[in-house]
Amino acid sequence: MIKVVTIGEIVVEIMAVAPGKGFREPIELVGPYPSGAPAIFIDQLAKQGQPCAMVSCVGNDDFGWLNIERLRQDGVDVSAIRVHEDAVTGSAFVRYRTDGQRDFVFNIKHSANGQIGLTEAAKAVIASAGHLHVMGSSLVSPGIIEAVLFALEQVKVRGGTVSFDPNIRKEMLGFAGLREALDKVLAQTDLFMPSGPEVLLFSPETTEEAAANDILARGVRAIVLKQGAAGARYLDGRDDLFVPAFAVEEIDPTGAGDAFGATFLAGWLAGLDAETNLRRANGAGALAVGRKGPMEGTSTRAELDVFLSQQVAA
Repeated sequence: MIKVVTIGEIVVEIMAVAPGKGFREPIELVGPYPSGAPAIFIDQLAKQGQPCAMVSCVGNDDFGWLNIERLRQDGVDVSAIRVHEDAVTGSAFVRYRTDGQRDFVFNIKHSANGQIGLTEAAKAVIASAGHLHVMGSSLVSPGIIEAVLFALEQVKVRGGTVSFDPNIRKEMLGFAGLREALDKVLAQTDLFMPSGPEVLLFSPETTEEAAANDILARGVRAIVLKQGAAGARYLDGRDDLFVPAFAVEEIDPTGAGDAFGATFLAGWLAGLDAETNLRRANGAGALAVGRKGPMEGTSTRAELDVFLSQQVAA
């Protein structure tokens, strides 16, 4: 099976128990939970039985080891996750508002994540990979951009493939080097997985469908438009499919898009047909929102099969 590598941030997430606005008063918190978009993605991918590795950096602290131990336990190659003696593991404090929006306090850029780069261990796992997954939100430091572009070149020259989840907001595009890096990644992407309107950030077109077709015309092989609670749409220039989401109780949506993307990628690499693959990915997203904690909702292939069989029975 093809080995997948991703490069990016690892954090712990600490969540407010009660909804409210911000953190300007003492409140009850729960956590820490292992987190970080690329970390959630690679954990779900490992649970689907796909060989995979992550390049990252954590501090030599409990938060860092919490993440390493979870990823290792779930089957991720953690040999390229550097443990930094002089930096602390990244963190994200999260509080939901009553309207469903969230307030965050991040420590990512100035944490151990700022030390991610091309170590010898990173080069070794990149050399073993046949597929690179890029999370656009990770491309905010020179070290990560350098490592991602190096991996992109190495994987492509060997005939490998690339998947790309932008996971960004338009306000992020002012970060130095981000726009250029995003364009370089998209130019080499095989499977593009934006969330709804994100696709408009990569095309002059004004509708999602027109933007998707424009991007396909540039050489991207397939696009999956993640549409949250509505479902997901697949386009490849021939097929255009939509599969609705499953109706489930939402407890915590953080990480659901990462679980969806990893499950779809596992199926795509295995040659699964698009309709079945979308349904499986939607199932992974549904399982993810049903558990509190961003990585707590990742699911094994067996757990996903049980969930999907129950939906058919219903």
